[in-house]
Amino acid sequence: MAALPGTELGLRLLGRLGLPRPYRHVAPGYRTHAAALPGSTAISPDRIDEVGGGTLLLANPNNPDGRLVPPDRLLDLARRLGRAGGVLLIDEAFADAAPEASVLPRLAPEDRVLVFRSFGKFFGLAGLRLGFVSGAADLIGEMREQLGSWPVSAPAIALGTAAYADTDWILGTRRRLAARCEELDETLRRHRLYPKGSCPLFRLIETPAAPVIFEHLAQRGILTRPFDYAPDWLRIGLPANAEAVTRLDRALTDR
Repeated sequence: MAALPGTELGLRLLGRLGLPRPYRHVAPGYRTHAAALPGSTAISPDRIDEVGGGTLLLANPNNPDGRLVPPDRLLDLARRLGRAGGVLLIDEAFADAAPEASVLPRLAPEDRVLVFRSFGKFFGLAGLRLGFVSGAADLIGEMREQLGSWPVSAPAIALGTAAYADTDWILGTRRRLAARCEELDETLRRHRLYPKGSCPLFRLIETPAAPVIFEHLAQRGILTRPFDYAPDWLRIGLPANAEAVTRLDRALTDR
């Protein structure tokens, strides 16, 4: 394992590790993934099992659709890739909120895998710039060489240590996120908007009315995320509390 000054930098260093080609990344996904491996080819999430070699980069749970690939399936994929001299790269930025998604507890030392974990997505301190990469020892060693000495600040070490040690807060937050997601899903379905994804930090809806809904909610002070490459999509962040869910419900009723 190596600590990072945010997973963004770790991803940007992948192109310097001499990873096996060809490069592929799952899309739609993080824009950084396409840039992290120069010359990488985008593939659909439904085609990952077809990859027979080279390097594959994906997020699990995925962004922006929240799609979750079972970790056992990813482990099988990683080992098939490894036998062909390939490497699997998994961005688990949202996995602290959905620990069942993580492949980390299933990995063996010989598995040709790198797993990236973000601190800010779950703890809400993105500006602290803290993340981690775990996996094959030789690849981690190369990453450490690229990072150099003292890549993580003293405040990030202190706050990160305190946050990860607060297991009561972590477990309580996971329960609250799951409960709030149920409220959000019920609200969306009540308005014939059908949520997709398994990430408890947001939901994706797909409807031809997405641009109209975006404008309608924005005029009422509720910001959602549209996508230029998928105009029928709208990502809705998890409301902060019950009052925010009610506010969203009322705004959708008025449309």
